[in-house]
Amino acid sequence: MLKALLEPKSIAVIGASRTPGKIGYVILKNIMNYGYKGKIYPINPNANEILGLKAYPSVLSVPEEVDVAVIAIPAQEVPKAIEECGKKGVKVAVVISSGFSEVGNVELEEKIVKIAREHGVRILGPNIFGYAYTHLNINATFGPLEIEKGNIALISQSGALGIALMGWTIMNEIGLSALFSVGNMADIDVAELSELLADDPNTKVIAIYLEGVKSGRGREFVEKMSKVTMKKPVVVIKAGRTSRGMKAVASHTGSLAGSDALYDAAFKQSGIIRASTVEEMFDIARAFAQQPLPRGENTIIITNGGGVGVLATDAAELSGVKLIEPSQNLINAFKQTMPWFGSPRNPVDLTGQAVVDNYIKALKVAVESPEIDNIVILYCRTAILDPRDLAKAIVEFYEENKVNKATVISFVGGQDTYDAMKYLNRHNLPSYPSPERAVNALSKMIWYKKFVEHKTRK
Repeated sequence: MLKALLEPKSIAVIGASRTPGKIGYVILKNIMNYGYKGKIYPINPNANEILGLKAYPSVLSVPEEVDVAVIAIPAQEVPKAIEECGKKGVKVAVVISSGFSEVGNVELEEKIVKIAREHGVRILGPNIFGYAYTHLNINATFGPLEIEKGNIALISQSGALGIALMGWTIMNEIGLSALFSVGNMADIDVAELSELLADDPNTKVIAIYLEGVKSGRGREFVEKMSKVTMKKPVVVIKAGRTSRGMKAVASHTGSLAGSDALYDAAFKQSGIIRASTVEEMFDIARAFAQQPLPRGENTIIITNGGGVGVLATDAAELSGVKLIEPSQNLINAFKQTMPWFGSPRNPVDLTGQAVVDNYIKALKVAVESPEIDNIVILYCRTAILDPRDLAKAIVEFYEENKVNKATVISFVGGQDTYDAMKYLNRHNLPSYPSPERAVNALSKMIWYKKFVEHKTRK
C-alpha cells in the first residue's frame, strides 16, 4: 500500500488552486514542473481547468484510478475528502491541512483516521508540507521546486524545518532520493516510512528529524527500526532533549517527547546513529551515501599540516577511530612520498611543501597497503598547492583505481578550498571544512559496521 507513494501512476490534488501563492497552486505546479510523468488530476469544484489541466469537482468524478491524493483544504472539510478517497480506491492520502491534534483538535484527527481505516486508505500527515521521490520526479510539496537528486532519504517531523532543509540541501549540493514530511503521524509514522525506504534501491541512507513517537508505540518503533538498520544506516537528530524542548515538541506536533535518556537507549538498541545538529546529520549521511562501508577499523591520516593532523588525531581518539601504528615497511613506503623532514608515521605529514605528486604517491601507498582500512585526507591552504588542482587529482586517482576504502576529506582554507570540496563532493568523496567533522562522520560509519556485524553474528 505505501509503495504507492514511491510509484504512483496518478496523483490527485484535492484543493488545487488557480491562485498563485496558495498552497494548492504551489503543490500542483511543483508536481507538474518537477517532471512527474503520471496522470495529474486537480480537484476543485469551482474550476474547469487549472494550469492547463482539466479540473474535477471531486475525486469521485475522475474517470480513471487515483493512487495518491494530496489534500490541501480546510481541516473541517478533510473527513469528507477522505471518505471520497476511500470510495475511489485511493491508496494513500497525503494530508497537508493543519488544525488537528497539534492545536488540540484530537477528535477531528481521530475521525479522519477512522474513516481512512474503514476504507483501507493510509494517511500521511496531517499538518505536513508534502513529500517527494526524486527518482520518479515527484515533488508533491509546497517547498522549493528544485530538489537535488541523490541517495539520501530525509524524513522530517517539522514542516517548516523540512522546507528549510530542502533549500539547505540544494545550497550544499546534498542529493536526496526521497523527502517525507510526517507532521502529526496520525497513521503512517517514521518507522513505517523507514521500512519502505529500507527496500528502496535508490536510497542508501535514511536521515530523520524526529520530535517523538506516539505514546505506546516505543517498543514497536525499536522493533521496526532494528530491522531497518540491518538494511540501511539511519541517522536521527532528536529534538526535545531538554525539559523546555519537550514542552515545545508537545505543542508543535502533539508527540510525546519523552525522556531523552530513553530515546538514546532506544536508538543504540536499534542501531540508529544519533546526530546533535542538522549539520552533523547531513555530514554523516553524506559519508554513508558516497562511500563504501569500512572494511575494518584501521585508519591512516594523510596531511600537509601538522596542526590539522593533531586536531584529527584528537578527534579520532575521542570518537573511537583506531589510528594504526604503521609497520616498518609501511613507514619506509611513506618516507618515499615526502621531503626528508616529513613524518611517515600516523598522521602521515607530507609537510607544507607537499604538491599534488606527494599526495597521490601517499594515497597509492595507503590504498595498496593491507594494513589500512580507512583513509582521512587533510589539506591546509598553501601558496604552492592550489586546492582545486589537488581535488581534481584525488578524484582522478580514486576513479582510475576504483578505490574501495572508506575515505573522508577535509580542506581548510578560503573560497578556493570550498570550491575544491564541492568538486570532491560531486564526485562522491565526502569533504568537510574541518578535520573534526570528517573524522566524526567516519567514526559513525565504523560504529555502524561493527553494530551490523555484531547483530549478524548473534
